[in-house]
Amino acid sequence: MSNPFKYGPIALDESFTDRDAEVAELSADALNGQDVVIFAPRRYGKTSLVHRVAQRLATRRALVAEVNLWFTPTKEKLAGRLAREVADILGLAGKAREIARAFAGLRITPTITIDPNDGSLSFSFAAGHASQDVDDTIEHLLRMLAETAVGRKRPVVLIMDEFQEIAEIDPGLTKLLRSVFQEQPEVSHIYLGSKRHLMERIFNDANEPFWRSAKRVELGPIEPEAFRPFIVAGFRDHGRNVEDGVVDRVLAVTGGHPYATQELCYFLWAETPAKRVARDGQFDAALTKLLRSEHSHLSDLWDRATANQRLLLAALADAPGHPLSEDYRARHGLRGASTTQKAIDGLVKQEIVAKAGGFVRIAEPFYAEWIRRNG
Repeated sequence: MSNPFKYGPIALDESFTDRDAEVAELSADALNGQDVVIFAPRRYGKTSLVHRVAQRLATRRALVAEVNLWFTPTKEKLAGRLAREVADILGLAGKAREIARAFAGLRITPTITIDPNDGSLSFSFAAGHASQDVDDTIEHLLRMLAETAVGRKRPVVLIMDEFQEIAEIDPGLTKLLRSVFQEQPEVSHIYLGSKRHLMERIFNDANEPFWRSAKRVELGPIEPEAFRPFIVAGFRDHGRNVEDGVVDRVLAVTGGHPYATQELCYFLWAETPAKRVARDGQFDAALTKLLRSEHSHLSDLWDRATANQRLLLAALADAPGHPLSEDYRARHGLRGASTTQKAIDGLVKQEIVAKAGGFVRIAEPFYAEWIRRNG
């Protein structure tokens, strides 16, 4: 049998677990025309969640367009991706005359390519055009989404992944997009990104066009009791079993972090012989192999850390707590409060540690265990 636990790619279908409440909430928001921005640490399954929401919305007759700004490093690339999404929701594949008619009003004429294998469309806009002409083309394409919603009397949802890249593409794009979106009650927008500090600035800075423009949704870890049935079923339905105590150890290590839990369970399932039970021995071997697999990534994080950050990380790996307190700093040999604060701020920005109410812990999956074993 194949390993039921997946990590790395988007968690699809049976690999997607829990988040039922979040899927229902986001689906309702989208159908109600509510813009939403999703905040979450790295590898918390934001993209997997939104993909599941898109599947749900399709069953409700919503038209969904998805753009990942990571892959649109220029305004011309962004325009090309938007044109493809517009064509998809209009159902223009294989309809040459309708394609030409639909995009006739664009300031810049795209080059349209049809894949001979599946008939899918791709659009490209040559570089070298005046910036204002490219802006006008992007604006026109975005307005076509609203026109489609009105014309077909169906909700349209635009999902924009890695949205923090918008300012990198062009600093003026945030103002352009906001000016269009605020006039589109027929289109709901879902924003997500992997760099929290940049997303915070876009949506929480009063000087930014998107300030308080969308409902904020915080995506946290999956509660252990919600994750437990998924883990047990993964083993039971795929030729193995797992002790309750071992499931406890998995969740104690991962804290319900979606990616980390799937990853550790992947190694644990692989370490357990067919028709056998995963016990403490299999867990220990699985965690050791996982840390060996992650060594390059975790050692790179350690190499990039400053001396003060390493001192703080070693302390937090030993005991999460309040590192700004005099007692904590004395017990762990940390430097002064201002130096420690600077180290905390730098690691929080990188999402390596998390801070809440002065309590600081290592958030990067398996980093604390790796530090303890290599310290």
